[in-house]
Amino acid sequence: MNSKEKMNQVLELLTKLEIPFQVVEHEPVCTIEEANHISNMIEGIGTKSLFLKDKKKNYYLIILKDDKTANIKQLEEKIGTKHISFAKEEELQNILQLSKGSVTPFGIINDKESKVLLMIDRDLKEKKLLFHPNTNEATLAIYYHDLEKFIQHEYHAYILI
Repeated sequence: MNSKEKMNQVLELLTKLEIPFQVVEHEPVCTIEEANHISNMIEGIGTKSLFLKDKKKNYYLIILKDDKTANIKQLEEKIGTKHISFAKEEELQNILQLSKGSVTPFGIINDKESKVLLMIDRDLKEKKLLFHPNTNEATLAIYYHDLEKFIQHEYHAYILI
């Protein structure tokens, strides 16, 4: 599936779920620094998504405000595990069908076995958030409560951190 098809898959589902969104297409961006100029193109809070795993091959998608750093020790305590690290790019591709630089909560659309637990920064509640729509060639704005609706539709668990 190419990047346009990946994005359209997300947009079609959001439309079907009657979730309002805004989207802007742009050149590919892989880092927060590269994405900074997008804030002039679309309104919302920048986010970053980290795809992690533990030694037992449990997978986690951490969603934070783009200027925050994940405290791995705190995350391990919160979920009762040890040795969390970044998952391999191959695992990212196999489970979420995403590539490095395109990680987003919308990737769970491809996680049919619900292997991934989402961990969402509680500071993002009640805000308009910016994410890639499964491609780093676009940015999508969606409200937090609508993101929850999407996650629930995809039968995924999530916790606030």
